[in-house]
Amino acid sequence: MVPISIFGFRALWSPYFFLTLVVLFLLYLAITVKWRDRFEESEPLTRSELIYFSAGMLLVYITKGSPVDLLGHILFSMHMVQMAILLLVAAPFLIKGIPVWIWRNVFAVPVLGTILRVLTRPLVSVIVFSAMFSVYHLPAILDTIKLSIPLHAVFTITLFISALCLWWPLLNENDFAPRLKQGLHKIAYIISSAILITPACALIIFVDTPVYETYQSGEAWLMSMALCVPASTLSALSGTGLSGPEVFTSMPILYDQQMGGVMMKILQEIIYGVVLGKIFLSWFRHERDNADELTQKQLLERKRLSMYN
Repeated sequence: MVPISIFGFRALWSPYFFLTLVVLFLLYLAITVKWRDRFEESEPLTRSELIYFSAGMLLVYITKGSPVDLLGHILFSMHMVQMAILLLVAAPFLIKGIPVWIWRNVFAVPVLGTILRVLTRPLVSVIVFSAMFSVYHLPAILDTIKLSIPLHAVFTITLFISALCLWWPLLNENDFAPRLKQGLHKIAYIISSAILITPACALIIFVDTPVYETYQSGEAWLMSMALCVPASTLSALSGTGLSGPEVFTSMPILYDQQMGGVMMKILQEIIYGVVLGKIFLSWFRHERDNADELTQKQLLERKRLSMYN
C-alpha cells in the first residue's frame, strides 16, 4: 500500500487553514478579553467557555485540516467520521464556548437576528439539518460537490451552520432566542433528529454496490483530491500510477462505503445518548428540587396553621 505522505506537507496539515483558525482564535480572545469593555452587558470570559471554544476549534482543525481530512477524501468511512465529529461535537462546543453576551449582540442585529430566530426554531432547525445532511450524501450531489472547490466550501459551511442551528435550541437558556423547555421537549427533539437522518445512513449501509464515483478508481477520484491536495502535487503524481483509493487501502470500496454509514450511525447514537443522559439527569434534579421546595412550603404552612390552632 502507498503511504499518504506522498501528497506532501500542505495536503497533510493544511497550514493556511491552520493559520486562519489561529487568527479566528486570536480574534475571539481580543473580543472576549481585550475589547470586552466596549460592549454593553459584557461579562468576563469564564474558564469553561475558553475550554469549550478551544476544544471546538481544535476539533475543526483535526477534521478539516489534519491528515484526517486527507483520509476523508480517500476513505468514505473516514469522511463519515469527519461529519460526525464536526457536526455533532465541534458545533455544540463552539456554541458553548462563545459567551452569552456575544450571542445576545448577534441576535440583536436587525436582519441577521430575524433570520437566526427562524433558523433556530426547534422544528425548523431539526428539519433543515436533516435535509441538508441527507441531500449532501446523495451520490449525484456529493460527487458534484467534490469536483468543485467553491461548491464544496459553500456546501460544507452551510451544513456546519445548519448543525449550529440544530444544537442551539438545546443549549440556549436565555429568552432572546428560541430554546427548548426542560425534560420531554429536549428528549423528543434529540430522538426526532436521530430518526430523521436514519434513512440516509440506511441507504448507505444496505446498498449492494458502490454509489460514489469520487470514492472509486478513476479520473473522478483523482479530480476530487484537488480539494485537499495542491494542483502542482497532483500533476507531479499523475505519472506515478496513482489510480484510485485502492492503492492506499486493502478494504473493498463497497465495504468502506457501508462502514461509513455504520460509523456515522454508531457515533451519532453514542453522542446523542450522552446528551440524553445529561438532559435526563438535569430534568430529574430540577423536578427533585421543585418537589423538595414544595414539601418545605407545605411543612411550613402546616406549622403555621398548627400555631393558630
